Amino acid sequence: MSDSDNTSDINMLDQGQNAQQLLEQKLSELSLLDKQQSPIEWARVMLDIADAKLALGQNPEAWQDARASFDVFLQHENWQQAVEACNVMYQTEQPASIGALAQGIWLAVTYPIAAETTVTMLHNIIEDTPKNADGAAVAAATAHYIASIRTSGEKQDSLCFLTTHILGQVAKAHSHVENQEAFDMWLARLELDKPEVLLPRMAQIIDAMAGDEWWFDRDELRAKLPTN
Repeated sequence: MSDSDNTSDINMLDQGQNAQQLLEQKLSELSLLDKQQSPIEWARVMLDIADAKLALGQNPEAWQDARASFDVFLQHENWQQAVEACNVMYQTEQPASIGALAQGIWLAVTYPIAAETTVTMLHNIIEDTPKNADGAAVAAATAHYIASIRTSGEKQDSLCFLTTHILGQVAKAHSHVENQEAFDMWLARLELDKPEVLLPRMAQIIDAMAGDEWWFDRDELRAKLPTN
């Protein structure tokens, strides 16, 4: 076995030990919490437990804990962490993981949570969608749009640089786009530069991913938005 193989094994062992230590610590914290008295704190610790179990390969258990935390975050309208819980559920690769991703993306696009989180969620679609499919292009363009409207200054420059790169890579894989002129034509042809067209298309993709397995009433949540 090479030295590099030994180093890799040691790193994996260290990560496993760290995850186990974190799990034990968070389980101890959870035992001291009353879910009824401190629901958000309880849900945050439960999500940490799910993360640790995911790192340890305990995927079904990680799903259950992340789902439990999601329900609390949803009830208390903590959208940021509800989306983070969906991301953990997606990573567990359980039967309903795609549905969890879809619902997390719906919340991430609908509510003004951290743009970086929304971009991460949308990037999951890009990674899991055939590169020549329009779905990857729509997700990449939506990520770039969210980055541009939810950030400013240096953060906007940094995140939009990333989303522009992602969009360029998708364009290259989708339609062999190699230069700026072709990129601009590609955007216009697919109407990815028109939010009024882009966002409804993104909604259709989310609907297809989630199917009938919605865990919340979207119309009810829409009615609570400030724009209404």
